[in-house]
Amino acid sequence: MQRRFRGPPTAVIVVLVAMIQVVGTVFASARQPDHRPLDLLAFALLLLGPASLTLRRRAPLVMLPVALAAAAVYLALGYAWGPVVLSFAVALVLTASAGQRILAWTVVGLGAGAVTLGAVLSGDEASLLRAFAGAAWLAILVLFGEGIRLRSERVAERHRQREAAEQAARDEYRLGLARDIHDVVAHSLSLINVRASVALHLGEKDPGQFRPALETIKAASKESLAEVRQLLGVLREDVPLSPTQRPTISRMPALADNARRAGPDVRLDIDPAAEEAPPQLQEAAYRIVQEALTNVVRHSGAVTAAVVIRLGEGELSVTIDDDGAGAAGVPEGNGITGMRERAAALGGRLELGRLEAGRAAGAGWRVRAVFPLPAGGNGGPV
Repeated sequence: MQRRFRGPPTAVIVVLVAMIQVVGTVFASARQPDHRPLDLLAFALLLLGPASLTLRRRAPLVMLPVALAAAAVYLALGYAWGPVVLSFAVALVLTASAGQRILAWTVVGLGAGAVTLGAVLSGDEASLLRAFAGAAWLAILVLFGEGIRLRSERVAERHRQREAAEQAARDEYRLGLARDIHDVVAHSLSLINVRASVALHLGEKDPGQFRPALETIKAASKESLAEVRQLLGVLREDVPLSPTQRPTISRMPALADNARRAGPDVRLDIDPAAEEAPPQLQEAAYRIVQEALTNVVRHSGAVTAAVVIRLGEGELSVTIDDDGAGAAGVPEGNGITGMRERAAALGGRLELGRLEAGRAAGAGWRVRAVFPLPAGGNGGPV
């Protein structure tokens, strides 16, 4: 929620202004015996001005005219001078700070015109100087209120930007967790589904298929449970995965073994230097390979798949080629969307397409992701 600078509580302002006006005016009237003595009407007018400040938030357009009228009537009736105009001054500042610029400057113009006209009619040069000084003070009060308004807007904008950044970080964090959960569960369940289908289809004809199928199911479910527990622990503690918890390139062989149990022959060609890449790049590479192999198992019907990871000049490249049908004709789902988001989040790019050279028409599919290395990161200059 956007927060704004609202200033002191209205009740505090009203009480302070009322005390200053009443007490100050009582003391001032004792030294002005030639003015009309204070009576019940005078005290009512002295309290009306501060009372108008209670309209600060409910009816700001009424507050300033009431405060002005109370001070003007008090002075017109000939009561002693004092801090009677304090409530009017405060109302003028509050009106300007509330953004009611037209009303504030209109009152300043009317007030300046009135005091200047009175000074001119009196013919007293000192009165004219006092009128100009009074007009200047009115303008200063409005400018002071404008300054308060601008400051409150800047404070509110900083709060809004900080809250927007925090919300964006929370959204990105939740999106990252959603991608991780999808990758873990989809990969493991795909392997389990494929091996279970094989066992059901061939189990009666070749009982020997039961054991490798069950071993694959056991290994995939064990790994999936471990990673899901890890992610749930992160959710409970509301902290991001630590570098030691992130999947890394060094775990690729186990990933390939799991895919091999489901059918395709997965070959790895990993640059040893790639294991020195920053943890966030290694995690993204692992998840993209994981999702690509899941699609190979589920959709492509490939016999072989090759995973090549290279750390070049300023970039980490991940390429998964297979000899199957690929994703042609398959609607783009959460997996491919997740791969695109992972690449984009790290400033990289994802490429999907057929492999035609040296293959039968329509055979072969490539998934390729390229990530730029961060400035000063491992693996060489950017």
